[in-house]
Amino acid sequence: MTFARPPAPHKRLIPHWLIHLGAIGVFGVSVIDSSIIPLPLPGSTDLLVLLLAANQGNPWALAAAAISGSLIGGYLTWTTGKKGGEAMLQRYVPKRFLAPITRWVKRHGVLTVCAASILPPPIPLTPFLLTAGALGVRRNPFLVSFAIARSLRYSLIAWLGVTYGRRVIRAWSKYLTGWSEAIIWTFVALLVVAVMFGIWKYRRDQRKQASPARVTG
Repeated sequence: MTFARPPAPHKRLIPHWLIHLGAIGVFGVSVIDSSIIPLPLPGSTDLLVLLLAANQGNPWALAAAAISGSLIGGYLTWTTGKKGGEAMLQRYVPKRFLAPITRWVKRHGVLTVCAASILPPPIPLTPFLLTAGALGVRRNPFLVSFAIARSLRYSLIAWLGVTYGRRVIRAWSKYLTGWSEAIIWTFVALLVVAVMFGIWKYRRDQRKQASPARVTG
């Protein structure tokens, strides 16, 4: 896949601090994006990679950051499912998704995880990763399939950002000029709140899970 760099777009449309944060920011968001912590905007990693690649960000670094961060977050989610078992699915997987996802993972295993990892929003990823862990999908096949799927996805996103970058920036300029800073800061604030809430909920669930064990003991 060849990354052909377009002429430099107008950087003022996206805050300088976000441009400089670059791959580090993508890495952090992608870890959370594949974890059990809900993000305020589905596909946040895709959007960041697309915009930063369109703004002359290094597409290889952005794709690598997104892939590696997603692998870490996905592995942590798989581990959470493995430790928590089906009880964890009852807590974190919406009831309308639980039965079909469980059925698909039981029948197709890593292929289901691979498909869910490539497909864009609104396809939810976390329920598939949790279910893979809870239903005993083996670690190495899980990681290999997940890595392949995320590599394909984020490489494509980075390529789209570079190839069609000027169109993205023109659309951003046309509809969001004057609002970009407010939008980005709002997203950051929502991201912080989501992370804090996710950590609190996870710790609360862990305490609830540990309480019956102490009583039984």
